[in-house]
Amino acid sequence: MTEAILQVEGLRKVFGAAVAVEDVSFSLAPGGSLAIVGESGSGKTTVANMIVGLERPTAGRVVACGRDRSRPPRSARERRERGHEVQIVFQDPYSSLDPRQSPAAAVDEVLRLHTRLGAPQRRRRVEELAELVGLDKRQLAALPSRLSGGQRQRVAIARALAAEPQVLILDESVAALDVSIQAQVLNVLADVREHTGVAYLFISHDLAVVRQVSDEVVVMQGGSIVERGPTSRVLDEPEHPYTRLLRASVPTLGWRPARRLTHFSTEAR
Repeated sequence: MTEAILQVEGLRKVFGAAVAVEDVSFSLAPGGSLAIVGESGSGKTTVANMIVGLERPTAGRVVACGRDRSRPPRSARERRERGHEVQIVFQDPYSSLDPRQSPAAAVDEVLRLHTRLGAPQRRRRVEELAELVGLDKRQLAALPSRLSGGQRQRVAIARALAAEPQVLILDESVAALDVSIQAQVLNVLADVREHTGVAYLFISHDLAVVRQVSDEVVVMQGGSIVERGPTSRVLDEPEHPYTRLLRASVPTLGWRPARRLTHFSTEAR
């Protein structure tokens, strides 16, 4: 078997008296695509934050590219090295970019920090990354306020790829976009994966998106994993009642809102 590019073992995270994540373990193969799904408060984003280093695990271990990331980096050099392993694209393209910085400058800044390329080589690399995610020269030179939400998310993806990570975490990265723009960004992500071999970890509540982009899926409820497996099997033949509820909650043609679901028990059938 190919060694996992990302290994999460027994992750636990406690905030005060609240347990946000409990005993979460999974692995991601090189070039693979894994989705973590669940409703708000299920712990999926907390898991992503621990992997990327924004939160420190209370217990458990995160190993990426053979390196233990469970503790904070001890030096600027180690921090840069970790940037070559894992990058993250956040949900909100409207706030994840510096409003005073053009996309070209944002990508170039990452290249200056994470590569030894000279200025001419960086300019060529900026253009290559822009082409990869579907941005033209006019968009590269514009301020973020002049770009659409989909264009801003493409900038965020290009900026993350500039560090040449082996794992890209996408935390609800298309949730803030219109459906038609979502489809465009998801197509970009599929092309990027094909061309670069980067592995994806998707954090999402949207089962339609998960079905399109992931090979495997992990379902979380209340901070714990309740089901896992190949995406088609989990979504088409869910075994856990919570997964069945998530699937049943997806609107279909002719759907009309009824009462709001306020609580779900794992005892439900």
